[in-house]
Amino acid sequence: MTGCLFLLCALAVVGAVPVARALGQAVWPEREPVLGLWVWQCLVAAFLVSCLTALVLSAAAILRAVRPQLFSPAPSGIEAVCGLSSTSGWAMALTLFLAMGAAWTVAALVRHFRAVREARGKVRTQLRERAPGLPADLPVRADPLLVVEDESPNAWWLPGSPSRLVVTTGGLNRLTSRQLDAVLAHERGHARARHDWLLQVSAALACGFPKVPLFTHFCERTHRLVELAADDSAARRCGRVTTALALIELNQHRGVFARASSRRLLSGRVDRLLAAPSRIRLRRRTLIAAAAAAMPLLPLLIPFVPGVGVLD
Repeated sequence: MTGCLFLLCALAVVGAVPVARALGQAVWPEREPVLGLWVWQCLVAAFLVSCLTALVLSAAAILRAVRPQLFSPAPSGIEAVCGLSSTSGWAMALTLFLAMGAAWTVAALVRHFRAVREARGKVRTQLRERAPGLPADLPVRADPLLVVEDESPNAWWLPGSPSRLVVTTGGLNRLTSRQLDAVLAHERGHARARHDWLLQVSAALACGFPKVPLFTHFCERTHRLVELAADDSAARRCGRVTTALALIELNQHRGVFARASSRRLLSGRVDRLLAAPSRIRLRRRTLIAAAAAAMPLLPLLIPFVPGVGVLD
């Protein structure tokens, strides 16, 4: 069991620090943002699965009541091979540490999702006050567009139940019909891929564990990659130049008042749309996706290694 716990902890540390930093500095996700988001999700899942598996094994080492449920499907003798009967005080310390980490993770997620729900409730209240009244017999579309009175050009997708695609009157006045289609396609790309859930989870983990490079890089890169993925979705429908011009028109009024990070992100998005970077070959994309999908499975295979001898 000591060897399994060591491998699980080492796998979590390697994924949380050097691999996360290397992936955060990689350039290829800019060319394939959807694939980049998939790899990030698999890496975070592998880290969480490693910690959870280590927690279960260490808890089984110190709590006899856990062992029958854990090893009931396993062949006879597997419990002895894993060495659960010969444990020391470090297993108790590891169990407490991992249990506190799991509790803190759940608390961070619950706290963040609750704050997001309250913020969305306030936004919906404000939108109801600003949006003009519509006839009661007006047919409701599956993808409702809500227009609000505001001179600032803007458009965004408001998740929830019911979800809303919101655009300001300033956006309608500034954008051409083709540019408006590109903006709406961008926001619908967010909605189809459920980017709101991904953004919330990454932000919650980064806020809960600000010293863990994996979660901080995951949050930073997710915010950028979801925008690039939505840009590609709009560009496929309306063209890259039209999408780039729509982004410029929507953000031109912000000027010097926008944050430096926001200006850099917008400039990078526009340059990327106009440059039209070449995509990664299909075979390489498939290999990367398959390797990423295997990462969360690796921590689950480690506990089975000691049982191979028993099967023989």
